[in-house]
Amino acid sequence: MSIIERVATDPNRVIVFDTTMRDGEQAPGFSMTPADKVRMGRSLKALGVDVMEAGFAAASPGDEDCIRAVVGELAEDDSGPVFCSLSRSNEADIDASYRALRGTQRRRCHVFIGTSPIHRAAKLRMTPDQVLAQAVRSVEYARTHFHDVEFSAEDAIRTEPEFLAEVLEAAAGAGASTLNVPDTVGYATPDEIANLYRFLISKIRPRFPNVIFSAHCHNDLGLAVANSLSAVEAGVRQVESTINGIGERAGNAALEEVVMALRVRGERYGVTTGIDTTKLLETSRMLSEVTHSPIVRNKAIVGINAFAHEAGIHQHGMYADARTYEIMRPEDVGFSGSFFVLGKHSGRTAVQKRAEVLGYPLAGERLNEAFAAFKARADEIGEIDDAELIAICTATTERADHVAA
Repeated sequence: MSIIERVATDPNRVIVFDTTMRDGEQAPGFSMTPADKVRMGRSLKALGVDVMEAGFAAASPGDEDCIRAVVGELAEDDSGPVFCSLSRSNEADIDASYRALRGTQRRRCHVFIGTSPIHRAAKLRMTPDQVLAQAVRSVEYARTHFHDVEFSAEDAIRTEPEFLAEVLEAAAGAGASTLNVPDTVGYATPDEIANLYRFLISKIRPRFPNVIFSAHCHNDLGLAVANSLSAVEAGVRQVESTINGIGERAGNAALEEVVMALRVRGERYGVTTGIDTTKLLETSRMLSEVTHSPIVRNKAIVGINAFAHEAGIHQHGMYADARTYEIMRPEDVGFSGSFFVLGKHSGRTAVQKRAEVLGYPLAGERLNEAFAAFKARADEIGEIDDAELIAICTATTERADHVAA
C-alpha cells in the first residue's frame, strides 16, 4: 500500500516528508557528499520518514549522482520510504529526476513553479495564464515517468488565493496526487495559514477527494513549526520538514519539534505519524556530525539542555515527580534520562543526592559546610562536575575529622 493510499484509509495519519537532504542541504554550510547522504539516508529510513527528498537532480550532475547513490543503497520495492527529487516545471528537470530515481518503484517527482505576483514578474516573467499552463504541462509530463507526482506552488502564501486555488486544482486535474502550499519566505502567521488551507480544501476537495494537502513552512519569522501545526489542524496531512530545522536562510520546520508536538499534544491534534521518536536524538546527532554543525544547547527536543536541570526549585520538583517540569520523557526521543547540572542555582537536595551517589553521604553540619563550600565554588567557576564535588566533600570530611580528633 502506498503512503497516499494509507492516508486515504486513515485520515488521521500525517505523512512526514523529510527534505533534510534537499532544502536543508542546499543552505550554506550544510553541503553533503554522496557518502554523507547515504549515511544520513540510513538514519532517516530507520527514523521512519514516509518520503525522503534526497536532492534536486537537475541542480548538478553531482546531485543527481547523490540521489542515485541513496536509492541504490536504501531502496526496497516493498518497504521503506518513497524517494523524491525536486524538479522545476520543465522536461529537462523531470528527466533528471527520473534518471536519478529509476532504480526504485517507490519514487516521487516534486514539481514546482512560482505563483506569486513577485515571482511571476521578477523571476519568471510570465503571466498568470502562462504559469497555469506550464504547471499543467509539467505535471502531465512528470506523470509519464512517475505514478506519484507532487506539485508545489512556490511562494504560495503571497499568491492571490483564487489564482492559487485555480493552479492547484489544475495540477490535481493533470495528475498530481499531493498539493504543496509552501510558505517559501516564512511570511505567514498560524491563523493566516489555517484559513488559507481551509479555503483551498473547500475549493478543491469536492472534485479531488483523495488529494493530499501538504505544508512546507520556512522559519524567517520563527513560526515554521507553529504554522505547520496550524496547517495540520486545518486538514493538512503531509508536513515537510528537516532534521534540526536546517534549510534556506533561517531554515525549515524542525521535524523533531513537529513530530513531538503532535505526539505530546495528541489530544489537541488527534493525528499520528510513523516516526520512531526514540531515534530522534540519534538522527539529529548524525546530521550534526555529517554537516559539522553543532546542536545548540537549548534546541528543543534534541539539545543537551532539553532535559537538563540546574535550578534548585526545578531539581526539587523533579525528585518528587518528573512531570513537574518535563512534558515528555527523555527516553521517548532517545536520551537515556534526565540529568541534573550542579551549579550556583542548584539546591541542597541535589548536592546531597549527588554526593551520596559519589560515596560521600552528607547530613547535618557536614552538609551545611559542604553546601556553603559548593555555592562559593560555583560562583567562581559555574558548573560543578563530579571531580569538583568530590574535592569539596573530601575537604569537608577532613575538616570534620580534624575537629573531632
